[in-house]
Amino acid sequence: MRRTKTQPIGDILKEFFERPFIARKLAEGHMPDYWREVVGERIASFTLEVQYVNGVVYVRMASSAARQEIFYRRDELTEQLNQRAGQHIVNTIIVR
Repeated sequence: MRRTKTQPIGDILKEFFERPFIARKLAEGHMPDYWREVVGERIASFTLEVQYVNGVVYVRMASSAARQEIFYRRDELTEQLNQRAGQHIVNTIIVR
């Protein structure tokens, strides 16, 4: 408890969520949302599942055409996902 130089709770929470470990875990948790933003609604509608495990995004697609589109664009999508996350957390994308 402080008696001088008090801090608003918003500043304390902001500082907490900006810590590298916490920020990384939050970005990992938001990966399905980032995926939808990056690929667009049409391709996202064919996405059955998005999982993030140790730097790899596993994507299961319902359409072979959408799967092929993602396969050809995976380097670009990896870069865009990392931009959305604000840090380098995605190394590759595996499409199933």
